[in-house]
Amino acid sequence: LSESKDRPSGPLKVTTTIAFGSTWLTPRLREFKELYPEIQLSLLVDDSELDLSMREADVAIRMSAPRQPDLVQRHLVTIHFHVYAMPEYLKKYGTPRRPEDLDDHRIIIYGEGIRAPIANPNWLIEAGAKPERPRRPILEVNSTYGIYRACLSGLGIAALPDYLAQESGQLVRILPELDGPPIDAFFVYPEELRNSKRIAVFRDFLIRKVAEGKLG
Repeated sequence: LSESKDRPSGPLKVTTTIAFGSTWLTPRLREFKELYPEIQLSLLVDDSELDLSMREADVAIRMSAPRQPDLVQRHLVTIHFHVYAMPEYLKKYGTPRRPEDLDDHRIIIYGEGIRAPIANPNWLIEAGAKPERPRRPILEVNSTYGIYRACLSGLGIAALPDYLAQESGQLVRILPELDGPPIDAFFVYPEELRNSKRIAVFRDFLIRKVAEGKLG
């Protein structure tokens, strides 16, 4: 009811993961606000899923398909993971040429026994490893964004989504033959908001920015 016939307006509460929201989405919201100044936008970054049916948020960008039947979903992009490190780390410790070489390197992982917003976040610690010689990570961080910041500091090697590496402009991709499990990101909102102009223009804006930025 708060939306006029001509211009979408009113509140729009968006939720997504900490890493995606903090690094990729937030810098692009200025353009959205310039296009739609009447929309009162708020962003909630949280690695746990907020309940859209209870209107904890209006829309979500999630790293897996929703299971609730009352939610509308639109596939947004497939996010790919690769192995990255900072140039100063590689200068100090050398560049691994094979996955087996990771035995002698500092690896940053999500951590065992912690519910992650993505599937199998610790695949790098096992890549090329021998069962009789398990690796110990240099650091466990229960946040993709935290892993990213630790890697940026030069602490070690990490498996990161390509969009994070692209946003940094500093990280170097190594071990190009190693691909992590891909993640499908979805734009999600309740069925009852299907006709919302605010959601429609935000969805279309995201689809355009994903295409422009080669997010996958």
